[in-house]
Amino acid sequence: MSIYQQIITKKTLQQKQFAVLVDPDKITEKGLTLLAEEATKSKVDYFFLGGSLLTSGSISSCISIIKSATNIPVILFPGSVQQIDATADALLFLSLISGRNPDLLIGNHVKAAPILRNMQLEVISTGYILIESGNRTTVQYISNTFPIPADKPEIAACTAMAGELLGMKLIFAEAGSGALNPVSIEMIKAIRELVNIPIIVGGGIKTPEKALLNCQAGADIIVVGNSIEKDQMLLHRMAEAIHSCH
Repeated sequence: MSIYQQIITKKTLQQKQFAVLVDPDKITEKGLTLLAEEATKSKVDYFFLGGSLLTSGSISSCISIIKSATNIPVILFPGSVQQIDATADALLFLSLISGRNPDLLIGNHVKAAPILRNMQLEVISTGYILIESGNRTTVQYISNTFPIPADKPEIAACTAMAGELLGMKLIFAEAGSGALNPVSIEMIKAIRELVNIPIIVGGGIKTPEKALLNCQAGADIIVVGNSIEKDQMLLHRMAEAIHSCH
């Protein structure tokens, strides 16, 4: 079964899914090994791997470490063409549909296409929507785009609907790494009402209670990164909350 088929199957069964986001620049080999082991115990569904800016970390090394410690699928969440690696299980082919930067709408995709064509790597087209979070996040700065205002759920919902009509397979609503405020429940509900494809929500989710509320509002996959890196015991509580929602 492909990664996308797995996502769709679990969505159909109303089983919420949990992804742990790993930024190669922000984790050590020892820390990643421990995280992979704990993620296995917590029945985490996916590892998302990537970052807005990669300076010292290694995508290939992180994939190798994760795969040596667990069978959890590794899905690339690339911030650039340089973050593509054939040893991953799948790649989110992100188009930043909330912004108007042509490179992130289609330009980088043209550069990546011939590389991906020669790889045995599952590619999942994903409408990436950046939501205002209360401060200027790394992804906002690097992407040189304006996020959708947090109090405009109708804009986010219509943007997601446009992504679905364009043929995208997933919608990823993201507040960004280091977000002060996560994507609101109202915005998740608004998106859910207008699209049928799976919704991923990430950024600023710091408690199991918030993760559960997001699932109840219509999110299919919850992505958590920074919170778990600071407190790995939180991983178990997050997983339990997400998987309890049906």
